[in-house]
Amino acid sequence: MHKIFLTIILTLTLSAEIVDGIAVVVKGSAITLYDIKKEMQTSKIDSKSATDSLIRKALEQQEINERKISVSSGEVYDDIKKTAARNNLSVSEFYEAVRNSSGLTSEELKEKIKEKLLSQKLYSAIAYSGVSEPTDDEIEAYFKTHKNDFAHPSGFKVVIYQSTNKQKLQEKIDNPMFYSPDISSNEQDLPYDRISPELASLLERTPLNTFTAAVPDGKGGYMSFYIKEIASAKETGLESVRSQIMNMIAAEQREQVLGDYFARLRHNADIKMIRNVK
Repeated sequence: MHKIFLTIILTLTLSAEIVDGIAVVVKGSAITLYDIKKEMQTSKIDSKSATDSLIRKALEQQEINERKISVSSGEVYDDIKKTAARNNLSVSEFYEAVRNSSGLTSEELKEKIKEKLLSQKLYSAIAYSGVSEPTDDEIEAYFKTHKNDFAHPSGFKVVIYQSTNKQKLQEKIDNPMFYSPDISSNEQDLPYDRISPELASLLERTPLNTFTAAVPDGKGGYMSFYIKEIASAKETGLESVRSQIMNMIAAEQREQVLGDYFARLRHNADIKMIRNVK
């Protein structure tokens, strides 16, 4: 009798702990307090924004499941290969470059790319009519409105340190006075318009007089860029960013369609708010 009573108490206690961890239930799918706190930390947003984001993701996932939308590992790998090729890197070098610059593991990168491809397919399934290509007037208006977003340094003066020994190169990054014959260096001026977008982004994110993370050099070794000087900002001409603007306008249109769709879906969905993150 005592054992049965004890079992009932334990079961009720465990059930209470499980329920206490649930913050929102979206059409039967639970979002926990832990999920919300993790989203807040990862995306650096408040609890309400994190909760809204997770509800949207839950609705998206359910819609993907209902429509039987899938992305194969081959599709993910093809996307990675194309991005690596644009940067003159092998796939393994690209994985390492991403890990060094953003901290993402290869598996985390694959998951993010899968999410991107799923979102694109979901949009195609939801948007019955395709997004119309923006006119020249729309492109010009967008450029004028967002002109500051397209300003960038005209170039970078850097010292490129290279080595086949990543550990010694990292020691140089951590201690600029460190010397090793295994590390070569050369000073270069890198015009912004003549380097890849990924390298430009890496250099722009790196403060003056500091090193970038060690990244593959495409030759089996590693390199790090020491930023000596950043040339003054240059206003970009419309023609040089026309394709970029077209992609940005299309992306905004896609998000508008998806946002409206999921706003209506959320309004009609069975969503139970159990508790908020304190």
